Amino acid sequence: MASLRRYSSLPPRLPDPNRTSDFSFFTVSLALVSSLGILTYISLIPHLSDQPPPQHTLPSESSSGFLVYPLPTRPIAHSPIVEHVIGVSVVKRSDFSGGFGGFGGTQKHFGSNGLNEEDKIFHDKYIFLEDYKDMNRNFKIYAYPHNKDDPFAHALLPVDFEPGGNYASESYFKKVLMRSHFITKDPTKADLFFLPFSIARLRHDSRVGVRGIPDFIRNYTSKIRQNYPYWNRSDGADHFYVACHSTGRSAMEKAEQVKLNAIQVVCSSSYFLSGYIAHKDVSLPQIWPRQGTPPKVASSERKKLAFFAGSINSPVREKLLQAWRNDSEISINEGRLSTPYADGLLESKFCLHVKGFEVNTARIADALYYGCVPVIIANHYDLPFSDILNWKSFSVVVATLDIPLMKTILNNIGSEEYLKLQRNVLRVRKHFKWNLSPVDYDAFYMVMYELWLRRGIVRFAISGLF
Repeated sequence: MASLRRYSSLPPRLPDPNRTSDFSFFTVSLALVSSLGILTYISLIPHLSDQPPPQHTLPSESSSGFLVYPLPTRPIAHSPIVEHVIGVSVVKRSDFSGGFGGFGGTQKHFGSNGLNEEDKIFHDKYIFLEDYKDMNRNFKIYAYPHNKDDPFAHALLPVDFEPGGNYASESYFKKVLMRSHFITKDPTKADLFFLPFSIARLRHDSRVGVRGIPDFIRNYTSKIRQNYPYWNRSDGADHFYVACHSTGRSAMEKAEQVKLNAIQVVCSSSYFLSGYIAHKDVSLPQIWPRQGTPPKVASSERKKLAFFAGSINSPVREKLLQAWRNDSEISINEGRLSTPYADGLLESKFCLHVKGFEVNTARIADALYYGCVPVIIANHYDLPFSDILNWKSFSVVVATLDIPLMKTILNNIGSEEYLKLQRNVLRVRKHFKWNLSPVDYDAFYMVMYELWLRRGIVRFAISGLF
């Protein structure tokens, strides 16, 4: 039986053409009621224009299993305790007065728009913090078990060393997850099921290799379906895997159910490509692990306008090189540098993340670590943690077509606006750091929260829908 997974309610029923008069009466009545409601609302809130703009809220799970996106939030005017209306439920801001793992519990000073500067890095900080606590208490994941005697144990079990390099995110996540309180040995208590194969490790296995990965994944998931009942009850909708190398995209060529149904936690998160489905899948940040305290360089000491270093392996990078190769303020470097890479990041106000073979690179995390405002030149990139973080508050997005205008775009960012961006860079960079012993709100917990938001994905039979 064919299946379909949906994120919203059934499409509205079309009106009966033989009942146009009834339909018109209904439409007019609805319009009158709506107008009356609007007038009543305006009369109750006379100073609506003084309130901050509505914030995006995060989806919650309804009793039917759908992901429900609440109504935009807006503080209620003149209330002694500021409240947020969230759909039909009300959450008092006073409930969030306690500390939240580094976000602080002290009273904040709000600007004219009702939000302090730190709040702006989130779509809705307060809902995130409350839901984050719920995740920590209740989220459970069942990882399909394997032992050390398995011939592919190196690809199915966590690595026994500290991950490093360009694709470390995949190994870091699995290593930390398997030692975390989120893991349950009772599959009946699991919200999601983890397929623990490692694309990065299989690439270097001479028995498999890049070409053999699709067959390996097909055979592996077939065994899961045969030996366990959990995949079949949802066609894999409550399963997920993690991959950072771009090979992960082609790895599912012979496992269509994994690609279309399972949650893909991948670094190559381009919603332009058919294999990645935004809102179902999760964008995994590509992070080159670095230890120690990030260096501090004041914005006034950053003399270069922008910096990029890397291979010219895509039309986008070729266009960048052609436009700004010899510019005195924008430093574009092809290939290896003669000076330390970190120096280029520390000396620049803006650091460029430019699409190469894929939309993702580690350059965003590099920029954040060194306190440089990232400039993202990668069309169709589903940015990591975009369900949580407001990327406009700490980065600049430049369309590929606007590369010749990039210098003008960056110079038009005033000093005050730049300082806000740079301060927010320092605030968000903890979310782009891996730790072997996870720390609240680090990269591991942020990925877990993205999975938590997707735990309510439901499958329906097509025959039952229409």
